[in-house]
Amino acid sequence: MLALLASLVTGAILLYGVSDFAPWGDPGSPASTHVSSYYIKNTVAETHVPNIVTAVLGDYRGYDTMFETVVIFCAGMAVVCVLRRSKQ
Repeated sequence: MLALLASLVTGAILLYGVSDFAPWGDPGSPASTHVSSYYIKNTVAETHVPNIVTAVLGDYRGYDTMFETVVIFCAGMAVVCVLRRSKQ
């Protein structure tokens, strides 16, 4: 019962938090008006990489991408450790 209550409270908090987001696909959202246009205009000049997606992931968000990869690797290793069978 306590787990159900905690799940409902957490879900309500998350739904309240996303209620302030811009509508999906809104061309007037801050990400569309500020961030995207900056990347499109300045990526090639700042990074010398012709592919914008690669430049954003590798140069602008390199540490974020690296640590996301580390988290996925650790989760995979945890699954392997939990599911492995030992011979006894």
